[in-house]
Amino acid sequence: MGLNLIRMLFVFLSTLLGYYVSTQLYDQVGKFEGMAVGFSVAILIILTEFLFRRVSLKVIIGGILGFIIGLTSANIIAAPLKLVPLERSIVNFILLLMNGFFGYVGIMIGIREGERFNPANIKKLFKSGTEENIKIMDTSVIIDGRIADICETEFLDGTIIIPQFILHELQHIADSSDSLKRARGRRGLDILHRIQKMSHMEVRIIEEDFPKIREVDSKLIALAKKLGAKVITNDFNLNKVAELQGVKVLNINDLSNAVKPVALPGESMRVFVLKEGKESGQGVAYLDDGTMIVVENGRKYINKNVDVAVTSVLQTAAGRMIFTKLKEDMEHDLQTAER
Repeated sequence: MGLNLIRMLFVFLSTLLGYYVSTQLYDQVGKFEGMAVGFSVAILIILTEFLFRRVSLKVIIGGILGFIIGLTSANIIAAPLKLVPLERSIVNFILLLMNGFFGYVGIMIGIREGERFNPANIKKLFKSGTEENIKIMDTSVIIDGRIADICETEFLDGTIIIPQFILHELQHIADSSDSLKRARGRRGLDILHRIQKMSHMEVRIIEEDFPKIREVDSKLIALAKKLGAKVITNDFNLNKVAELQGVKVLNINDLSNAVKPVALPGESMRVFVLKEGKESGQGVAYLDDGTMIVVENGRKYINKNVDVAVTSVLQTAAGRMIFTKLKEDMEHDLQTAER
């Protein structure tokens, strides 16, 4: 409402200015003609303002800089014409043509380069030739939440990039009618807010988008390739697709598996048997870090604590599995073997 009032006032003042100019020109321009010119100029300026609202600032700046460079180039090239013995009108005509041509070319090149301009490239000029350490988070790793704990330990350095299309996806999930999805989306937004508040972390939200690409994962890979960044994820499929396209991936599941306690064959531990296993008589327990422990003949001890001994460890893409025997069964087997 305030902007519209200012525009109306601008049109009114421009019309008055047109009337005033016409009175100073005496009979050369009529009063109504002066007012019409003032009114028309004001409307043209307002229409130009509306047109510029649809264009990004970097495109406008690119066009202006291109226009200035074009005019400067035209006048430098045309400077020797002033020394040529030609009529002044011909020289002025050639100058006008050259200014028009170079000005137009400068605007077009400036607009094109303005669209391609990426502010992140400016920082690279001041990095003394070293590449900026950039990492991009995907939606799944943000919702997972463990990334915040990793950031708190300061194991991650460099700049964390959060694209707007990732934020839009999180917001879409948080606004879902499904209560479970809604809770996951809100958790993701809370995790991002938590990471942003960490003083040692640099979190940058960028507008970069790829309108021709529909899938968020594909946009993420395209952005990582453009910025030379690494992708932080826990999505197995995104991990594989990104690696196939030459994008480096930091998978927090791999990190989690790497820092899990090492269990050696013969080592003893006490576990709580939670449920039965796939095979007959098996019981299943879990360590605090989520590692699955398969207990042979442990089915009868469901909902009980029991002492077991490690027989083998299996590392899979999904995680680590530890196979164990009841300690009493292990001791019995040893005694039998000694006999």
